[in-house]
Amino acid sequence: MEHVRLHEVSKFYGQVLAVDRLSLSINQGESVALLGPSGCGKTTTLNLLAGFLQPDGGTIRIADRDVAGLPPNKRNLGMVFQSYALFPHMTVAENVAFGLKLRRVESAERERRLKEALDMVRLGGFADRFPRQLSGGQQQRVALARAIIVQPDIMLYDEPLSNLDAKLREEMRSELLDIQDRIRITSIYVTHDQEEALALADRVAVMSNGCVEQIGTPDEVYEKPATGFVAKFLGESNVLPGTVARADGTSVVVDLGGHSVHCQTSERFSAGDRVEVVVRTERLAVSPERLSTDNCFKARLHHAIYLGGTIRYLVQLGDHRLIMVEKNRGDRAALSEGSEVYVGWPAKDSLLVKLP
Repeated sequence: MEHVRLHEVSKFYGQVLAVDRLSLSINQGESVALLGPSGCGKTTTLNLLAGFLQPDGGTIRIADRDVAGLPPNKRNLGMVFQSYALFPHMTVAENVAFGLKLRRVESAERERRLKEALDMVRLGGFADRFPRQLSGGQQQRVALARAIIVQPDIMLYDEPLSNLDAKLREEMRSELLDIQDRIRITSIYVTHDQEEALALADRVAVMSNGCVEQIGTPDEVYEKPATGFVAKFLGESNVLPGTVARADGTSVVVDLGGHSVHCQTSERFSAGDRVEVVVRTERLAVSPERLSTDNCFKARLHHAIYLGGTIRYLVQLGDHRLIMVEKNRGDRAALSEGSEVYVGWPAKDSLLVKLP
């Protein structure tokens, strides 16, 4: 059942078009991430949904009601900000219950819902503390409890984990998943963090220049990018410019200027097309021995960077510098920097992007 619909929504800041005729539909209980680089329009879109901004064109409907001109406090939304936005002079309990107090909820009901919300975010023993006495992760939990306690129809998250260190981000990501499973509130996340979007969302809307380039499940947008932007933005990729030498149905051979790369694609290409071959770093393999795969080239290893759980290789293939990342399983002898190696990948892992 559709819960939120944006139809041909546009927003200008002066002469700058921040959101360009954006259309998006979100179902009841679904979690959707708006993912993209800085300046792509994702935060503006969230603020339009929240009512902090009004669109210059198009319509926004929540629960089949046009919310044009409706202020934020009339939209029954919960919002979790990047900066937490806690009141420093209030205790945890006062911060969390603030929305209920504004709504004149009776004291007994307020206490019941306060306990429930604090228990949900694992802060049951922190009610009397002040924000300055909490860690960043604990402050973010307070902000989450404050949003949940008013029982909103929709939760909006504006870069909710970006102020946390890497370990806390992972912990909070897991907690958000658990909470979302329990409350099943329609949720919209704004983030530039790809892992966060892929982990938290049922669907990911990849944005660029105020538009949605592609929306789909995490595996759809990652494995089957619809545009060149999505292919290059998601994950870490090697981008190799070349020219189509031969195209035969789903099989395409691209000349990189001395190296012929085999690709498999459902798109139509013709000999002479200028293209980019996009290969994810984790799909490459590097070995001192020749590899049994569609694409295998002799190259030189520049650097082998030990990162604990992974090993990162920088390999020179002609004029191209390739990056390859593999899991550290602890059973492989380190390759020597400066040595001759083979680098390869299957044809199905060559994503092709046609250049204008």
